[in-house]
Amino acid sequence: MTDAQVSIVTGAARGIGAATAHRLAADGYAVAVLDLDQAACTAVADAITQAGGRALGVGCDVSDESSVQAAVARVAADLGAPVVLVNNAGIIRDNLLFKMSVSDWDSVMGVHLRGAFLMSRACQSYMREAGFGRIVNLSSSSAQGNRGQANYSAAKAGLQGFTKTLAIELGKFGVTANAVAPGFIQTDMTAATAERIGVSFEDFITHSAAQIPVGRVGQPEDIAATISFLCSAEAGFVSGQVIYVAGGPLD
Repeated sequence: MTDAQVSIVTGAARGIGAATAHRLAADGYAVAVLDLDQAACTAVADAITQAGGRALGVGCDVSDESSVQAAVARVAADLGAPVVLVNNAGIIRDNLLFKMSVSDWDSVMGVHLRGAFLMSRACQSYMREAGFGRIVNLSSSSAQGNRGQANYSAAKAGLQGFTKTLAIELGKFGVTANAVAPGFIQTDMTAATAERIGVSFEDFITHSAAQIPVGRVGQPEDIAATISFLCSAEAGFVSGQVIYVAGGPLD
């Protein structure tokens, strides 16, 4: 790309988000690295810049409307109009239903669903004006149900319906919307899950890999590669899809 298109990746301070930010930078995009942790997202942006890319770290609470509006306005002013959005920001507050608090439910819904809604709404006007846009939402294999994750599973399933609706509403403006649903990916979040169920992360990885057809757990770069394709110009006829990146069938 001669004039680098601008992308935004939320929850990009670590894990899948950071890997996606680095991949999009390598693809030639200018990348806005958004995260609740300003220092951490600045570190990712600095690493991209040092590697020859163009990036900006922006602290943002995606569940807060004014924070989202301010962050997107800053991206547009400092990097340019965002035409690629990866809604990756997410948290877990795992517990069995009878132990789950209203706060645990609301927090997860706020970051995953409200966050994706606010970010997509804030960015869509730039995409419509450009006549081109790519929105990728991070769902999960947990959308099919997972013990101890009533909140997370519901949020990730909700993102699939949200994605399909965006595809219907925004398609005529040259904007596609797709969801990527990772299986087991080796990140801080899956390490937290191992801790919750009381097993070592190493044993958790070994046990999980044995159940995956390709014989290994996923890495953040596996997800970033799929997102890279969905953000490309070549993926213009792919919209409203949920792509499971999980090393094999889930049922």
